[in-house]
Amino acid sequence: MDLAFTPEEQAFREDIRSWVKANLPAEISHKVHNALRLTRDDMQRWAKILGKKGWLGWGWPKEFGGPGWNAVQKHLFEEECALAGAPRVVPFGPVMVAPVIMTFGNKAQQERFLPGIASGEVWWSQGYSEPGSGSDLASVKCRAERKGDKYIVNGQKTWTTLGQYGEWIFCLVRTSNEGKPQTGISFLLIDMKSPGVSVRPIKLLDGECEVNEVWFDNVEVPAENLIGEENKGWTYAKHLLSHERTNIADVNRAKRELERLKRIAKAEGVWEDLRFRDQIALLEVDVVALEMLVLRVLSAEKSGKNSLDIAGLLKIKGSEIQQRYSELMMLAAGPYSLPFIEEAMEAGWQGDFPGGVNANAPLASTYFNLRKTTIYGGSNEVQRNIVAQTVLG
Repeated sequence: MDLAFTPEEQAFREDIRSWVKANLPAEISHKVHNALRLTRDDMQRWAKILGKKGWLGWGWPKEFGGPGWNAVQKHLFEEECALAGAPRVVPFGPVMVAPVIMTFGNKAQQERFLPGIASGEVWWSQGYSEPGSGSDLASVKCRAERKGDKYIVNGQKTWTTLGQYGEWIFCLVRTSNEGKPQTGISFLLIDMKSPGVSVRPIKLLDGECEVNEVWFDNVEVPAENLIGEENKGWTYAKHLLSHERTNIADVNRAKRELERLKRIAKAEGVWEDLRFRDQIALLEVDVVALEMLVLRVLSAEKSGKNSLDIAGLLKIKGSEIQQRYSELMMLAAGPYSLPFIEEAMEAGWQGDFPGGVNANAPLASTYFNLRKTTIYGGSNEVQRNIVAQTVLG
């Protein structure tokens, strides 16, 4: 395994860096670097810029309109975008459902759905988790009953990230109760504007409604929206989850936030504290180790080997790192990180005491938000069991 980038790969990196610098709106980059609230328009604006270039589907093969980059090129693209302060691309369309449609969908479905995903025009949501069916995804109960040329869907999904913006949602639905739980699941694409679909936002600790409940009440879905075969959805779900958990590792965001942590430590006067610097160094070692693991996966993919069996390791370590850098930022700012008034945060309010700087205003919000990372995408406890079974035997 050679982890050094070739001259051609370094040239590719420079091309990406130059393009992102020229095309990423400065006001959006400012928000990302300072952890300020991104609106739907902010996220959609960047997605459409990438879509116009043909890079929103940066992991897609050329036959489906993507750039056809190899694994290392995809990694370099993601890294340069993150370091420049680009918003993290909402993954549900281009990273998750698109590969499923490409691999298991028919030609009509590919022609119908992929262009809207590639352009950034259509916002997709993920309908996997339900009350009682999170890490144990095979126990989903949301029911889809076939009646003629349509399915009638009833049930609930929860923790649907940014579902309040969703226009389409891909769902795991129960189409049979016979046999093992996994054998009765189907993969269905649902128009969220359909009668009977309702979205109820859930307010989180950070004051944001990032997740939602989605209810289906006798929702009619054309049978042509079924991906692949009925009752084979578990196979398609596993294919998608391998992409999700690799994406969750988000090593490039961790590298950007590590630099932000160092800036905060210097601004707050704790950079010279050797014990605090030790903690930053330990975190940096973990980030480098995670990057090496990601590059190991990419090296395997580049040589045609299957690397998806360690996706759980990436998710475990990546989520722990995200929580750790948010904790260290809070510790660096001390009491100046505590004020959290949602309405005033955007203005950088730091309370009626001297010493706080604007950069500290979002720290509590980020800390609260990232408590979720070790739970979503399959809790880390469950992921460790999966790793033990598939890697250790």
